[in-house]
Amino acid sequence: MSSLDRWRPLAMDGALAAVVAALLSVVVAGTPHAGALDFAAALIGSFSLVAWRRAPLVPLVVSTACMLVVAVHAQPGPPAGFAVLVSVFGAVRAGHRLPAVLASVVFLGVTLAVNLPNADGSGENLQSTSMFVGWFLAAGVAGTVTRHRQAYLEQAEQRAAEAERTREEAARRRAGEERLRIARELHDSLTHSISVIKVQAGVAVHLARKRGEEVPASLLAIQEASGDAMRELRATLEVLRDSAGEPSASGLDRLDDLVERACSTGLQATVTISGVRRELPAEVDRAAYRIVQEALTNVSRHAGGATAAVRIDYADAELVVQVDDDGQADPDAPPVPGVGLLGMRERVTALGGRLRAEPRPEGGFTVRAELPLKETSKLEEAS
Repeated sequence: MSSLDRWRPLAMDGALAAVVAALLSVVVAGTPHAGALDFAAALIGSFSLVAWRRAPLVPLVVSTACMLVVAVHAQPGPPAGFAVLVSVFGAVRAGHRLPAVLASVVFLGVTLAVNLPNADGSGENLQSTSMFVGWFLAAGVAGTVTRHRQAYLEQAEQRAAEAERTREEAARRRAGEERLRIARELHDSLTHSISVIKVQAGVAVHLARKRGEEVPASLLAIQEASGDAMRELRATLEVLRDSAGEPSASGLDRLDDLVERACSTGLQATVTISGVRRELPAEVDRAAYRIVQEALTNVSRHAGGATAAVRIDYADAELVVQVDDDGQADPDAPPVPGVGLLGMRERVTALGGRLRAEPRPEGGFTVRAELPLKETSKLEEAS
């Protein structure tokens, strides 16, 4: 709720009190027997209406007492009851029916007792008193109707909130079931296949060393990559099976291992880090690692024999990740984005960053991701 919404009811109540005070001042000024006490009582009783919404019993007592002074001494007629009418409505609206009834009975009884000896027999006084009683009944009925309407609206809001919570719980349950299904599929398919690759690579390495032969670098890279794949697959399965926890995943602290593994496949890569290296938000750290991993994979796959330059820039407000290669990418024929590039773009967009993945004018390909840090930290603190 904005400050304007908070102050608007108080401003409206103040305006109502000012209007009633001005009206009673005019009426009291036109009454022959009015004095300073009547003006003071009229103003105090009127301006007490500022609190009719927040503390309804206070203006009920204050306005009734003050308006009784005005009604008994100055005898201005029905206008003396305007402030009491508003306070009775506010008290009934807040659920204080008995105090509102007592205040109405006391005010009407005293007013009737004061005006009855002055009746001229024409019936005009009785008619005015009947109209006055009708006003008080109408104020009580209006307060009751308003209270019931507020209760109905509150119940409707509660039902809507409960329905929303029910929908969210159902959605979370369905998402949990889907995560478990995906986890089972991954475990039954990928885990077995990667395990076979790892075991076969290990056997090949063992046999080569047993025969005294030099183990090919590509075979060692396969063995290491399969081990890393098993580790990351297990972490992914833990995420899918436990939505409340977030297991440790790959981040820039493992960047050297990533580049070394890429170089073992024949790729030449360098790493340059600028700025003050510091702890990053978990989402940014994982996204930066995955971007470098995907970019180096693409260089190895599509730009054979090329060299890659990885640059990590720790700026104040953002982390810049850039991977350039000197392959044969043509600026006039940009590649069709595959699953890897789409995944990178989704990661960067989810963090509110910017991604540029395109051929370079001088040849080769560049991937540049700008990941904001301050906004991400605020989001993590809010969650």
